[in-house]
Amino acid sequence: MSKIFISCALPYANGPCHLGHLRSTYLPADIYARYNRMIGNDVLFVCATDEHGTPIAVKADKENKKPIEIAKRYHDMIVRDVESCNISLDNFTRTSDEAHYKIAQNFFLELYNNDLIYKKDIQQLYCENCNKFLPDRYVEGICSFCGADARGDHCESCGRHLEPTDLDEPKCLTCGHTPIIKDTYQYFFALSKFQKDLEEYISSHDKLPANVKNYSENWLKEGLEDWVLTRDMDWGIPVPLEEAKGKVIYVWGEAFLGYISSASQWSKNSNKKWEDYWDDDVIHFIGKDIIYHHAIFWPALLKAYGCKLPDNIYAGEFLSLEGEKMSTSKNWVVWIKDFVEDFDSDLLRYYLTINAPLNKDTDFSWDDFARRVNDELADVIGNFLHRTFTFTHKYFDGNLPDYLNPDDEDTEFELLMKEVPDTVGNLISDLKFREGLIEIFKIAKIGNKYFNDCEPWKAVKENPQKAANCIYLSNQLAKILAITLKPYIPIKADEIAKIINLNNSNQWKDANVPIPVGHRISKAKPLFKKIDDEIIENEKEKLYKNLKESENMSDLITIDDFGKVDIRIGQIKEAEKIEKSDKLLKLQVDIGDKVIQVVAGIAQNYSIDELIDKKIAVVVNLEPAKLFGTKSEGMILATDDSVALLSPDECNIGEKIR
Repeated sequence: MSKIFISCALPYANGPCHLGHLRSTYLPADIYARYNRMIGNDVLFVCATDEHGTPIAVKADKENKKPIEIAKRYHDMIVRDVESCNISLDNFTRTSDEAHYKIAQNFFLELYNNDLIYKKDIQQLYCENCNKFLPDRYVEGICSFCGADARGDHCESCGRHLEPTDLDEPKCLTCGHTPIIKDTYQYFFALSKFQKDLEEYISSHDKLPANVKNYSENWLKEGLEDWVLTRDMDWGIPVPLEEAKGKVIYVWGEAFLGYISSASQWSKNSNKKWEDYWDDDVIHFIGKDIIYHHAIFWPALLKAYGCKLPDNIYAGEFLSLEGEKMSTSKNWVVWIKDFVEDFDSDLLRYYLTINAPLNKDTDFSWDDFARRVNDELADVIGNFLHRTFTFTHKYFDGNLPDYLNPDDEDTEFELLMKEVPDTVGNLISDLKFREGLIEIFKIAKIGNKYFNDCEPWKAVKENPQKAANCIYLSNQLAKILAITLKPYIPIKADEIAKIINLNNSNQWKDANVPIPVGHRISKAKPLFKKIDDEIIENEKEKLYKNLKESENMSDLITIDDFGKVDIRIGQIKEAEKIEKSDKLLKLQVDIGDKVIQVVAGIAQNYSIDELIDKKIAVVVNLEPAKLFGTKSEGMILATDDSVALLSPDECNIGEKIR
């Protein structure tokens, strides 16, 4: 028996989970964990929500809430999503837990005392109006290299790290003022010292998947540079040094330790040592967008501390939606919560696994989802099981018949199905989850053909023993399916096991232990219901409706925002249509002390001439967002003759409503 430490990438607590998160990280980790438990390995499977950093702090500022409130809200949502898909974590905690703070600060001090973290004078953008430095997402402007909109010290468009001087037209996200460049200092991790160690680590680990190796080797070729490890913020884990008041450990300096803090909290409740699992075998399941952090930065931190490095890092590739990149801002996404309200989560687990290998990008299509459920789960696996159980009752009173004098057809089928548990198990062990599921599907397909060729409905009269052998072997395959499907679709697998009346379907080795003659089989129940075309059309309609609504409203504001936003009365001075949209208008609105630009989804209700000089209620000082190439400073709430939340005619221009 081996001890195995399994983790999946910490979900960031600024939103719920969508199908992409499940496909790349949580589902493959769960399949691997469930299988290893079934073969007798001692598994510790942990995760936590990543709750620090500027995105959560920015969202908290917008909603006039504390960052911990934002993190708690989304932590609860993520827990709900993970549980709804039956991800069998042993422990799921938070990086805002006190235990995590202590571990992270002790880790920082150990590296600092060994001269692997050092203080360095740098320049940063500083907002004189807000009286604070602007880390990461608190500042945005234009990347001087590629001309794209960029936030903080990184351009997502060209991938470059940005110094303060690399950001053209910078603005403070909080107040909109232009920041200045000011001298300060931060703490850096001496990543460059571990270049050779990491080159050896990456090259010597044959288990590492090709995408992880290739990404890592490309980064190493460019040479590693020391990495800033702190920020000037209130939200985060304070740097444990007297001289560093007001500075926190950056998320990449402490979030990884969520694996350790989650495991250590599990240890307290289980009376087992998490270190024993880490010392034996460690595997991280992540998405490919964080390969650099897990294959280079995290191993370097562990090496610096004197810890064993991960044995494997498995990075799932991206999932698109109906041929397009998923976008939460455009609402072009399927949330796990919405999916499981309409469909069994096992259907999703099956589809996301069978659709493509994890080392390749793939697409979620509603039509293809329905096709696979109908043609594979219902027509092949479900059909085989239903006929097997139904005929067991129809011709043998629900009792497993004798197996005597098998012919060549019986023997060949028996040999084929007995190979399946070992074949599937080896594939799962090698992280080839799709290939393992394909083998299960193939044997179910062979089972259907065997059943059809035997024709037990005829044989029961002409050759009763032939019919008995067919039903006997078909039930044995049903047991194999109940056990080998369990890592993939655990709820449906348990339903199969319940019909067979298995006392225990949790041991992989029992897959080929024959069900004894005379064993009672329960009556068949529908396992996989076909999905009607109308249901799929409704899902697609909802998806495209969400996209259209996001084009009208963008993601500038949510219901939660209304408790804190600055709402004023303005007067429209100019209006123009926005290219590629039949609903959006760009407005110049006088709010008394200044004229701001507003984007409003009212083009179908008013002509441009009708809007000039019209009063409107406007939300001011929202986070600027790209809308078809324009930037908005505010959003329209109402016009004086539309269905309004307020009554602008009764108010003066510039009057603050809320």
